Amino acid sequence: MAVDILDNVLGRGKTLDEALGATQSGARQRELPARDRAFARLLATTVLRDRGRLSTVLGRFLERPLPREARRAELILLSGAAQLLLLGTPGHAAIYLAVEQAQRDPKAERFHKLTNAVLRKVADQGPKILPTLDPVTTDVPEWLLARWSRTYGEEAARRIAEASLHEAALDVTLKSPSEAAIWAERLKGTVLPTGTIRLEEHGPVEELSGFAEGAWWVQDAAASLPARLLGDVAGKRVADLCAAPGGKTAQLASLGARVTAVDHSVPRLKRLDANMQRLALADRVTTIQADILDWRAPERFDAVLLDAPCSATGTIRRHPDLLHLKTSADVERLGKLQARFLTAAAAMVAPGGTLVYCTCSLEPEEGEQQIAQFLVENADFARAPIAAADVGGVPEWVTPLGDLRTLPSHLQLEAPYKSGMDGFYAARLVRKA
Repeated sequence: MAVDILDNVLGRGKTLDEALGATQSGARQRELPARDRAFARLLATTVLRDRGRLSTVLGRFLERPLPREARRAELILLSGAAQLLLLGTPGHAAIYLAVEQAQRDPKAERFHKLTNAVLRKVADQGPKILPTLDPVTTDVPEWLLARWSRTYGEEAARRIAEASLHEAALDVTLKSPSEAAIWAERLKGTVLPTGTIRLEEHGPVEELSGFAEGAWWVQDAAASLPARLLGDVAGKRVADLCAAPGGKTAQLASLGARVTAVDHSVPRLKRLDANMQRLALADRVTTIQADILDWRAPERFDAVLLDAPCSATGTIRRHPDLLHLKTSADVERLGKLQARFLTAAAAMVAPGGTLVYCTCSLEPEEGEQQIAQFLVENADFARAPIAAADVGGVPEWVTPLGDLRTLPSHLQLEAPYKSGMDGFYAARLVRKA
């Protein structure tokens, strides 16, 4: 199952979410216990996150690179090495299963003896080699690390990279923020400055206390901040653009807004609708399936929140596939699209209304530069600077111009709680009356 997930990502260019959906929907996979499905996901994400170092170790024991048509064999080797070096699987078990899988796979069968020989050497010598490899320069693409170094400086770029290579914690946003202390105790979590609850450890999300009754929803601490920048939205008409899967929609609706949630993806909107039903917020939300570049709102809104499509380089902790799927060209391409989305969103804002633009990208072309150019071209809008009090009282998250900028290296917590947060940018603008 893990190799199938990896094959979809690394071989076919699917996102991790798409690969998980395609792989876990099969009849055989649905019959697997939840624990085994979770381990397959862990194994696949570990390979995606640490592929550079794992490949380097394997390369020490390969006389020559595997041919291109041997992709399945390579993925079996990577999965075996990840179990041996990173996941603590007993050596005999990891090697036996990898060899058996290679024998049963028509595209890897002729490499089963090589699989056995190489993984035995990995088990014996790999634990000494792995610590000598720098995860930052080995696992993070050179183009991305160079970008972060130019934008944030080399030391900060390294901290960002190190944080991005660690799995994200599970953060949840409460429907009733005043009950934070209660739910932190029930979920064995800690309350973050944002009011988010961060869980120390957890099983399947659906089995956690409060899920079925709709007391909370999963949402990274950073992702919970943009909706807060709209202030008091009770009774206001608010558009949430590119809304699915609905974390920000739920925030706005729970605060009393009348939300119009727009997204072009039918499956993602179905997920949003299901979330609103579970949270008992559906009566405050109208969903519309549309491309916002084509959609014409019947009236302007008091507030508009645009979470624009982006390279998502701030979310590598939870989407390690981005290390392999994104390129510098994507940043340029998406920057052009964001400018069009921002123009479309601005047209929906009523005089005196508020527009919040945000992306989960660390790249300035998708954040600061977008807003700078927009304000040059739109004299009827002005920046409404964000204060630390608007974002949990953390000055580090506010730029000198008054925008939000969180980094994966922010929100460092003491053990046992996992550290970090998604990298987000947001700007708050007001349309002149």
